[in-house]
Amino acid sequence: MKIDPEQLERLRFLARVVQREQNHLLITDQRVFGKPFTPERARGLADNIDEAERVEAFVSRFGRLQDTLGDKLLPLYLVALGEHLGAAIDSLDRAEKIEIDPVQ
Repeated sequence: MKIDPEQLERLRFLARVVQREQNHLLITDQRVFGKPFTPERARGLADNIDEAERVEAFVSRFGRLQDTLGDKLLPLYLVALGEHLGAAIDSLDRAEKIEIDPVQ
């Protein structure tokens, strides 16, 4: 099977975006979860603006990475492999069945 050059370039672009988003998330993860995130820390977010902003950044970056992977990269990758697209859960199921490892 031959992948369309535009499709290939889009896949490469999205892979770079995902890598950058993953790196940003890992940095924020260390800043938020470098020490246990306890109920006390959660309750204290209202009084600790810096920590609240770090938690908000983590949630935002996690959501952005999830959206990029699930809504953009994975569907395009599956189409490039000749797979038929369905609902997002079907795409995730198919990716698991064909053993796509998102960490690599």
